[in-house]
Amino acid sequence: MSRIQLLDPNKKGREADALETRLRQLVIGQDDAINKIVEAYQGFRTGMSPGGRPVGNFLFLGPTGSGKTRVVEATAEALLNHPGGVVKIDCAEYQHSHEIAKLIGSPPGYIGHRETHALLSQEALNQHHTEELMLSFALFDEIEKASDSLWNLLLGILDKGTLTLGDNRRVDFSQSMIFMTSNLGAAEMSELEAPRLGFHVARSDDDAGKAKLNGKIATTGVAAARRRFTPEFINRLDHIVVFRSLGTPELRRIVDIELDLVQDRIRAAARDNPFFLTVKESAKEFLVTEGTDLRYGARPLKRAIERLLVHPLSNLMASGQIRRGDRIRVSHTQDAPSLLFSRETQAEQAWGVVSQAA
Repeated sequence: MSRIQLLDPNKKGREADALETRLRQLVIGQDDAINKIVEAYQGFRTGMSPGGRPVGNFLFLGPTGSGKTRVVEATAEALLNHPGGVVKIDCAEYQHSHEIAKLIGSPPGYIGHRETHALLSQEALNQHHTEELMLSFALFDEIEKASDSLWNLLLGILDKGTLTLGDNRRVDFSQSMIFMTSNLGAAEMSELEAPRLGFHVARSDDDAGKAKLNGKIATTGVAAARRRFTPEFINRLDHIVVFRSLGTPELRRIVDIELDLVQDRIRAAARDNPFFLTVKESAKEFLVTEGTDLRYGARPLKRAIERLLVHPLSNLMASGQIRRGDRIRVSHTQDAPSLLFSRETQAEQAWGVVSQAA
């Protein structure tokens, strides 16, 4: 008598699970985008991606600074160990039809044919492939600004996974993830989110209200895309992901990620003069406060860290106030206009960025 075993279709493979874990470490507050990317990657690794077209066609919508480009770079970093392993096309540079030659090269017989190198060549697409993973990432940033000529190229790429260059060479996108970003509908979405954002954390008993709000925001973003883009374009997309604005809880978590990046820079710059850096919670809260602008997402926070932490540290290092083995503590007192840096000499030789309660 045969025995029936119930299977779990929601369980991911080891590689997809590792990608999801890594992306959640690198990207804050955009779980929907992460889930869609992991889903496409799982299909690619199992050979179940649709043939004759890209592995995944994604349209990311949302306000500036919400992490749309960061998600793409984080995916490349997680899979290729190289955040710059993305072919990035700034569509604002291709608002006129004649500029398309910079992407595909000039046809034979045109002036500059031999001097023009196509940015979307097969070599450019495959340059970051590894022995373990032959997958490419292409990002078309601010897609709504593209010229009609670029739109026509994109329709072919999204549908057939191929592009014909000016010299008639073909580029194969069948082992690529195609990402497009746009700020369409951002103003309307921000108006819906305005009551939620600020220096508070939503209560857990308000889950139904948050789910309803998320649905309204997603509907608003998709509606804006449908008004701007043609049905032919929308039908070629696998996923339209609407990014949420980042509130203060998300920005607090981003501070920790950015401080880890500062640690890496210190490690590289102070290799011959290591010191131990402790950033207290009071300093983190000050960085969040100074770097919070709900209209621009995480970008002001990064600038605040550069201005208030990195630049002063650079001055301290250059002026010899930080010496080998020092423990540098970074804190903040109420109403002070800047961070406070103090030194404890004869500190232990180990060093890094450490969180510490105020």
